Amino acid sequence: MSKDEKQVTWGGRFSEQPDALMQVFGESVSFDMRLAVYDLKGSLGHASMLAHVGLLSDEEFKSIEKGIQELFEEVKNDSFPWKLELEDVHMNLEQALRSKTEAADKLHTGRSRNDQVATDMRLFFKDACEQVKTGIEGLMFSLLTLAKQYANLPIPGYTHLQRAQPVTVGHHLLGYLESFGRDHERFSQVSEHANVCPLGSGAIAGTTLPIDREFTAKVLGFVDAEGEPRITANGMDAVADRDLFVEFSSTCSICALHLSRLAEDLILWNSTEFGFIRLPDAFTTGSSLMPQKKNPDSFELIRGKTGRIIGNLTNLLVTIKGLPLTYNRDLQEDKPPVFDSLDQLSQSLAVAAGCLSTAHFNEERCRHAASDPLLLATDLADYLVELGIPFRKAHHVVGALVTLSEEKKLSILELADVEVLAVCPDLKGDWREVFDLDRAFAKREKPGMPGPEQIASRVQFWEGILQA
Repeated sequence: MSKDEKQVTWGGRFSEQPDALMQVFGESVSFDMRLAVYDLKGSLGHASMLAHVGLLSDEEFKSIEKGIQELFEEVKNDSFPWKLELEDVHMNLEQALRSKTEAADKLHTGRSRNDQVATDMRLFFKDACEQVKTGIEGLMFSLLTLAKQYANLPIPGYTHLQRAQPVTVGHHLLGYLESFGRDHERFSQVSEHANVCPLGSGAIAGTTLPIDREFTAKVLGFVDAEGEPRITANGMDAVADRDLFVEFSSTCSICALHLSRLAEDLILWNSTEFGFIRLPDAFTTGSSLMPQKKNPDSFELIRGKTGRIIGNLTNLLVTIKGLPLTYNRDLQEDKPPVFDSLDQLSQSLAVAAGCLSTAHFNEERCRHAASDPLLLATDLADYLVELGIPFRKAHHVVGALVTLSEEKKLSILELADVEVLAVCPDLKGDWREVFDLDRAFAKREKPGMPGPEQIASRVQFWEGILQA
């Protein structure tokens, strides 16, 4: 075997082969092979541009195009022979194309692996954002179905994990729809930021060859709403920038935080102490020792994977923080955290959606918990305010009534009128009517509140969004 056949593609400067340990230590093909489709797409777009400007003949372009299409099929069918010694996805595919056509030797004209991988990753991020958005939509649909089914089922709302005021299942779940709706928007923004073509930046300073970057951008779909090409403005920034990695990972982390908070609510509601919801057997597990157990493992894992996803963001931030412009080999480590965040978040969204699609609320337990009169203590203070009493004084008065009921071990509704009037002479004979859930919800028919009409309106809004 000749030196040229043995040496790596960048090896003209070197007289020795890389050490075997260094090959294993430095390879990235084991994880960046998942960029193969994007790398081939970028290569085909680059070849189209080279033919457009006359750096490839029509015959050479057709030969490269044919070879790339064959490689697409091999990658798609998992029959491509990846080689560790070729370092990465780019060199593997380039060498494979060289075995199919001599014209492949011209394909790397006017580009570097630096702008090549930057282009691959931007294409990846555009697809990844759409994948996650689809997963978010699936979860939102499951949440909306439950919110609609139990729109007016009362449950206690909590602050500090203490009963606070009555809400409904619909109101509570619609709150998460708002959160995931914002996540959906954030992924759209990340996709928009990814929609800029860096190809043609070269290693840092472009090329003296007569390339047409705008043509490449159009071929690869990096265009605005009017179809105009979008290209990076500075070659050094184009190959060194990792903002997209951080933005994507940050957006994954925020979405995972929302998932984790939802998981925590569901874990609590599923406990015997709450008993608000019954999770399906298909998404729960048992105990190897205690036969009665039914554990909410799906949501516990979601809660756990959130830490992993946040860790990926931290990994990226620490990797990037000390790097000068432009490319440094440290940046090879930017892909595993991103890939992992995509995979873990996508699975978590699918599991949450699947579990909630067949979950059921225990209406009796929910109504019983919401029947606690103290949930409407604030409504009694509002009642006093409507009688002209300043809120701070009303708040104090109701607090005194609560204390009195606790001392007597009675419900506040069971206190004698004479005792109540001794604390607050301003109370009228109808004060107990305040402690009626239907009245409480009817008086909350204002935007953002759990009134039945408000909930129905918001359900209708989200149905329009998700069915659009």
